Amino acid sequence: MATATSNQMFLRTSGLTKHFGGLPALHEVGFSARKGEVTALIGPNGAGKTTFINCLTGVLRPDRGSMVFDGRELSGLPPHRIARLGISRTFQNLRLFSGISVLDNVLCGLSAKAGDSFLEAFIRTPSLRHRERRLWLTALEALDTFGLSAKADWPAGALSYGDKKRLELARAFVSGPKLVLLDEPVAGLNPDETERVGALIRQMRRGGTTMILVEHDMDLVMSASDRVVVLDGGRRIAEGPPDDVRRNPLVLEAYLGKISVTA
Repeated sequence: MATATSNQMFLRTSGLTKHFGGLPALHEVGFSARKGEVTALIGPNGAGKTTFINCLTGVLRPDRGSMVFDGRELSGLPPHRIARLGISRTFQNLRLFSGISVLDNVLCGLSAKAGDSFLEAFIRTPSLRHRERRLWLTALEALDTFGLSAKADWPAGALSYGDKKRLELARAFVSGPKLVLLDEPVAGLNPDETERVGALIRQMRRGGTTMILVEHDMDLVMSASDRVVVLDGGRRIAEGPPDDVRRNPLVLEAYLGKISVTA
């Protein structure tokens, strides 16, 4: 587990604020994530969690505040520039290409590494062919890691919901990103599927991948995260180690509700 030294603060936001129609979705949110750790972001529906993720990825532009990732200010950058800095994500609602193969969906996660030279693509240089083979092998390795090798040629739309969730994870992790944002990765899954996805997230955590985990499943949050940050009404109300947060009276009142503090 990473230690809390300042140079390990891989991501830091300060004063992050976003309003919709005059209502604050985020209000002066300060947040930090340490390199090599999983930081869970929890809170009730409407707390601002997905808005926070959308600001980090450039989908939304905050009204004010700072977002610094690996020494680089993210505010004002378009999504493709942020992705090229090494940030990938999954979505609360699946965003797969249903009509193409499982393998091709994963290859889409490597597009930033494919190169962008029209001339090179037109004449099919040896270096391009070598790079394409390397990316193809990388995608196959990701499918093996996430248990989808046998379905590489299937159209993504033919997968079960649980397999689609794992496919989206494979696409998010395939490029070896510096930071992965997981937006409710086990939402809608049955207990067996949830455990399978949870095991994959814990495996990535042991490998040192830095993640921000947005999730309502408290068992997964408590087992997979190093720190937990809690939002309520767009404001940060608590943060700390999982065991401390789950016993915080403000968190119990705002989010955990009927869950026992001794569970």
